[in-house]
Amino acid sequence: MGEDTTMTHEILGEFLSLPAEAQSQVVSLIAFLKQKYIYSEPLSASSNVDLVNDPFVGMWRDRQDLDSTTWVRNLRESEWSKTNG
Repeated sequence: MGEDTTMTHEILGEFLSLPAEAQSQVVSLIAFLKQKYIYSEPLSASSNVDLVNDPFVGMWRDRQDLDSTTWVRNLRESEWSKTNG
């Protein structure tokens, strides 16, 4: 038997030695972890999106009433002081 097969049998034996309620909890945990670690296919590099020339990017560049640097700094200070203060 290979190492993986031995480990699988050991895990199964440990699982089967648990009471029914604990086995149910293990099954629920496995279902939860499977949902948490579902990976979607990454977008391909050739998704035909040219962000450099996309009109959405930089659409507020010429707005004089917005100061994004100050806004981001204030937001960070506010949020970070909640978790660290």
